[in-house]
Amino acid sequence: MKISVCIPVYNFDVRELVYDLKKEIESHSIDAEIILIDDGSDENFKQINNELDHQVNQFILLEKNIGRSRIRNLFLDYSKTEYLLFLDCDGKIISPNFLKNYVNLLDENSNAAVVYGGRKVSEKPSSEKHILRWKFAVERENLPLEKRKMKPYLSFQTNNFLIKKNIFESIKFNPDLQKYGYEDLVFSMDLKSAKIPVIHIDNPIYNNDVEEGSVYLKKVDESVESLLLMLNNQVLSSKLSEIKLVKAYESVHKKGLKFPVLILFNFFEKFLKKNLLSGNPNLKFLDLYKLGLMLRKSR
Repeated sequence: MKISVCIPVYNFDVRELVYDLKKEIESHSIDAEIILIDDGSDENFKQINNELDHQVNQFILLEKNIGRSRIRNLFLDYSKTEYLLFLDCDGKIISPNFLKNYVNLLDENSNAAVVYGGRKVSEKPSSEKHILRWKFAVERENLPLEKRKMKPYLSFQTNNFLIKKNIFESIKFNPDLQKYGYEDLVFSMDLKSAKIPVIHIDNPIYNNDVEEGSVYLKKVDESVESLLLMLNNQVLSSKLSEIKLVKAYESVHKKGLKFPVLILFNFFEKFLKKNLLSGNPNLKFLDLYKLGLMLRKSR
């Protein structure tokens, strides 16, 4: 068996995703298995996904949530294949040859170690409440293939990537990163340090769960806290130097401008949030909002 499709599940109905994958595996006779690990979902989602117990090769239920990094590492204990393909549980298959595209690449390049396929969102946001997260995805995350190739490590994401098992056994996700945010960047920087190339291909998966702006800003708050914890860790901080937010944060500190900038942020915070939750959010304001939060939360 060549590929383990690994799907960490948390509070999401994954039935459509699993059935679409099974359909392709069976119709193309693809050498693959499907493994689900539920990371302590609410009981109603466990009930919804319960019908998949006999539809996948393995379905593991965890009693407690262990976080985005540790759950991905856990798939190593269950995978029986040469490659692991990680998909986010809120993904949607949009190509009938999604798995076959990965298989074809491996047939052509037996030395491929890490492959990122990309992601897409809808052409328009579903409502005004979703515009902020949708716009961030379109302008900052869902980059076209040629742009991703220009910065292969910075544009790597964990929603849809293939990795050789022996590589993943040597370079895992940092288990200490339990808060939301930046665990994918730290992982990609570890790949870069080990000189393991990341191949980018045009094989996207659709992001099926774009949050409302208010929910996303709560995640932004959590990601800022996560980033500050990393910056206080000597080993981790060296892996974050390419992040624009970190560069801005360090520049403010070096110039002794923390308190003046923080005073301005406190004055304009409501204005920034109002814009970000409006029908026409400015992503530069989001950058300023993140910087202000970092300065406020830093010691």
